[in-house]
Amino acid sequence: MEFYPSIEKSDRQEIKKFQEQKLQELLTYLENHSPFYQKLFKENNISVSEIQTLEDLQKIPTTTKNDIQQNNDDFFCITPDKIVDYSTTSGTLGDPVTFGLSDNDLERLAYNEAISFACAGIQKGDVVQMITTIDKRFMAGLAYFLGLRKMGASVVRMGPGIPELQWDSIFRYKPKYLITVPSFLLKMIDYAEKHGVDYKNSSVYGAVCIGESIKNQDFTDNILSQKIKEKWNIKLFSTYASTEMSTAFTECEYQIGGHHHPELIITEILDDDGNLVKEGESGELTITTLGVEALPLLRFKTGDIVKAHYEPCQCGRNTMRLGPVVGRKQQMIKYKGTTLYPPAMNDILNDFNNILCYQIVIQSNEIGLDEIIIKVSTDSESESFVNEVRDHFRAKLRVSPKIEIIDFDVLSKTVHNPNSRKPIAFIDLR
Repeated sequence: MEFYPSIEKSDRQEIKKFQEQKLQELLTYLENHSPFYQKLFKENNISVSEIQTLEDLQKIPTTTKNDIQQNNDDFFCITPDKIVDYSTTSGTLGDPVTFGLSDNDLERLAYNEAISFACAGIQKGDVVQMITTIDKRFMAGLAYFLGLRKMGASVVRMGPGIPELQWDSIFRYKPKYLITVPSFLLKMIDYAEKHGVDYKNSSVYGAVCIGESIKNQDFTDNILSQKIKEKWNIKLFSTYASTEMSTAFTECEYQIGGHHHPELIITEILDDDGNLVKEGESGELTITTLGVEALPLLRFKTGDIVKAHYEPCQCGRNTMRLGPVVGRKQQMIKYKGTTLYPPAMNDILNDFNNILCYQIVIQSNEIGLDEIIIKVSTDSESESFVNEVRDHFRAKLRVSPKIEIIDFDVLSKTVHNPNSRKPIAFIDLR
């Protein structure tokens, strides 16, 4: 199968040697073409010929989102006439950043998605329904389309929302896989149950889940995926990617983390002091892109806290695997002595069937401490409902936040903002 690169089956030493050669090529390219990195090398007296191994990367300062926001144009290594697509980051944390892609970059993006989808078992001839936007400068939607086309799958470009149309399309074109935000599957199930749609006998075998976590750190199903699978027995595959990486980490059939593609990206997992964490510890994913022409990145800190897994996978790949994102570094909350990340709170709220919609708001109080307000709309009439939610928080996270009940029509408009690619379930006002 051509979408199973041999490097992924090589041993760890070979993968490392291979990556070190790719790193040399990247450093030479940056020195010749990147105004930002030329300046960085010069200011830090870095001679690229001295960076020979992956360990030597530590000699180079890291790059942050802030660097790109402030020097966006200096990161471009090609002239504007070579750019065939403009994408922007989703702007979850601050201003969106512009990424241009050259023709070769689009080719690399297609290759990345093809090997990622192949990981999840998608094959030539499979019909795949994309329940995700391909417009609004969204790189992922375009990447999915290009990857599926490259591997010879058939694509149904549905776009997000409108359960009725999604079901119409499923029964008409019989897709084997869906690509979607997993919480939307609950909306589809809800619609199907209310309108007598025989969803359990559809053609759908599995869904590649984007934008939200469906696994706990030990790879068991989290509440969200349990809720989906209780109703609809389909396979759910995690995938993790970002615009900056132009690379995806997708699970194989053994579902124990997203596989690393060594020909596309070098990964480091760093602690707060910028040192590599020990195996088995979590830290901030820091990436170096390989083979990117327009806007390559060197030691870019993604802001995502993750844990890597190195034991060989039964699928035959020997590549490192990333577990579910623990949280965003900037979204860490210190609440009454406890460190929290939004995903842990999502799990608790997803536990309640009568919560129709929720939003977590973090703000600083007058003495500078973090305060958590959870806005919920519910179809539960009971007075005790708020206490029940609060007790559940206390039991699971040892904290009890402030809970406000908000009318569904009001709250759902802010959570499902038409201008946002993802549901806005978390707002940070600090």
